[in-house]
Amino acid sequence: MSPIDHFSFGPLTPVMAYLISTAGSMLGLMLTSRARLMGGREANYWLLGAALAIGGTGIWTMHFIAMMGFSVSGTVIRYDVPRTAASAVLAVVVVGLGLFLASHRGERLPYLLGGGLLTGLGVAGMHYLGMSAMNLSAHLSYDPVVVALSVLVAIGAATAALWFTLRVSGALKVGAAALVMGVAVSGMHYTGMFALSVHEHTEMATPPGARGIDFLLPLIVCLSLVTVGLLLALILSPSEKELRGEAELRERLRGLGEGGAPEVDLFGTPRR
Repeated sequence: MSPIDHFSFGPLTPVMAYLISTAGSMLGLMLTSRARLMGGREANYWLLGAALAIGGTGIWTMHFIAMMGFSVSGTVIRYDVPRTAASAVLAVVVVGLGLFLASHRGERLPYLLGGGLLTGLGVAGMHYLGMSAMNLSAHLSYDPVVVALSVLVAIGAATAALWFTLRVSGALKVGAAALVMGVAVSGMHYTGMFALSVHEHTEMATPPGARGIDFLLPLIVCLSLVTVGLLLALILSPSEKELRGEAELRERLRGLGEGGAPEVDLFGTPRR
């Protein structure tokens, strides 16, 4: 069995991976909070942005950055590009499905648990699909017990994330929830990684595929563009206070419409 190093760059990759996961989770929670306030068809666009933030940045990008610190003594690691891209799409899709299910039916516990189960299985599938994209002159095997544990961690993390998206608002609460989600996602990743064993082939050859470093530049560019775009959408849209005030005004106007318009003075103040 070949020696495996999960931290070949020391604490750099796990710390960066955790920070990226936390940042993606925080942005996703802010977007889902905005979706709850907007309601209707417009809420679906905010949920789509949240799926990109949590699934694309908070989960998949975290996984890839953490993989930069993974190495196997005596062999070169390459990545299958289509399969790696498919794992990114899978992460965004399953998180999006979970968010839509939770947002529309999440107050009911069976739907929340069902969304967590679906999303957790999808996140675990993304992890192992991404692992299967590795090409190296060795045979990979997994401890089924640890794999099962990593799937349970993924389901728990996904369920907690969906619960947070339904109930958390405000800067301090969102920040605290994002820190917890970052721990859960990172824990799932490294639990799955410790299930892995590598057995070198007798004949060593450079495997096909792209180097991990080849993904970094386009990954950083895409991540920056998506993050800036979502942040601009949040900044340019009405604030939570403005949306709540608008909702209260609509309720008042609806009540006035049902009860008849009251008599007002010259300044528009209702007469008693």
